[in-house]
Amino acid sequence: MSLCLAAGAVAASLAIDSFTLSWIHSIEKIRWEEDWRIEGRALVITEARIRGSGAGMEPPEGSVLRNGIWHYRPAVPPQKVVRLSHSPYTSGYELCIEGRCRPLADHLPGIDNNAVIELRECTP
Repeated sequence: MSLCLAAGAVAASLAIDSFTLSWIHSIEKIRWEEDWRIEGRALVITEARIRGSGAGMEPPEGSVLRNGIWHYRPAVPPQKVVRLSHSPYTSGYELCIEGRCRPLADHLPGIDNNAVIELRECTP
């Protein structure tokens, strides 16, 4: 399985079947994380974590607090595409693979400062 990334004319493919998206909340400066898995032709979220709470980031009902981190499973159906805004006004998303994280934009060198990054399953 592979994950395809695209922003305009810039694209990349990663031979992975699971990954974590993470970002820092623009106001509260608290880390959020989402674990995703590729199943068939869709992306499926398996767990999410919030490393605190604050303005607009209350943990959803059913969340469990472990070691200061809220864990929960989002009620989101499988997605054919996940769209993320890349902006110079907030910290960027990170893509974590097997525990190693790097900026998502590093996988798409030369993307526009106000790009929409699309993630989807890709079949070689």
